[in-house]
Amino acid sequence: MTALLLSLHVLAAILAVGPVAVTASIFPAAARRALAAPGDPGPAAGVRLLHRVTRVYAYLGVAVPVLGYATGASLGVLSDAWLVTSMVLTAAAAAVLILLVLPGQRRVLDALEAPGTRPATRPLAMHAGIFNLLWAVVVVLMVYRPGSTTGAGL
Repeated sequence: MTALLLSLHVLAAILAVGPVAVTASIFPAAARRALAAPGDPGPAAGVRLLHRVTRVYAYLGVAVPVLGYATGASLGVLSDAWLVTSMVLTAAAAAVLILLVLPGQRRVLDALEAPGTRPATRPLAMHAGIFNLLWAVVVVLMVYRPGSTTGAGL
């Protein structure tokens, strides 16, 4: 059962978090292009699509910590420092996504509907970078597992 949970956890991370990381990173540049061409529906449609992908896959991403917790419980490592740190960083990444990335993207979409307003896109790039950095650290902790006695460390 543990192998199945771990496989599902890794698949969920790749298939849900990966698209969020990519779309959140692409969004700021696409937003700048769309805001610079208010009459052109093409760039605006691209921005809407990127936001939708970010939002939908963020919902799907809930499976990652749920499956991760189940896997950790199955392995009996829920109190290990590397896993606790990973859970805290995962919560921080989720907070960045929910409180900064998605609302920032929403502000851009609102501005596309109300020409004349120009929301800042630079913070969106920074927030996407923070989100991606947090997930990169989580991945390193998942692979390296400092203090693990399972032999899975580097």
